[in-house]
Amino acid sequence: MGGTGLRGGRRAGNVGPVRWSEWAAARPDLETVARGMIYQHGLGLGFLATVRPDGGPRVHPICPILAGNLYAFIVPGPKLNDLRREGRYALCSETCPPPRHDDNVYLTGDIEEIIDPGLRERLTAQLLAERHITEPWPGFEAEPLLELHLDRVLITLTQPTQGLPAGHTVWTA
Repeated sequence: MGGTGLRGGRRAGNVGPVRWSEWAAARPDLETVARGMIYQHGLGLGFLATVRPDGGPRVHPICPILAGNLYAFIVPGPKLNDLRREGRYALCSETCPPPRHDDNVYLTGDIEEIIDPGLRERLTAQLLAERHITEPWPGFEAEPLLELHLDRVLITLTQPTQGLPAGHTVWTA
């Protein structure tokens, strides 16, 4: 897997953010709940927060992809520019209907732009299958593939779920 060396990408000796697969191996109890929240509608859905050049917040809906690790194809524009400049993100899952209206997973970390044609092909196939479509949309080939690394996970539950208590459960790298 080839990274581009963008700011925010993993660097040798970095003890900070981890890949989703590393986190999942260490905390499978949290991973199962987080995955369920991201994929509650059958495909990955969330809101990506970035930092604008003036320091203000920016929030965009995205469709993250879980395939061993956490990925996203990002449309070229302000969101991608923010990620390339800052290298940091926050991702919040879709909201849940009552009575689980406070259930949510919130992730923070850094990004790495991935240039790996085989991985891109596999993730494109998964993305199409999740959406029940056969061809990508116009402009898809211009969307770079990013891997989202984790430095913090916050799971909020309205009611106890799968062995986790109601309230907040926090994991940090």
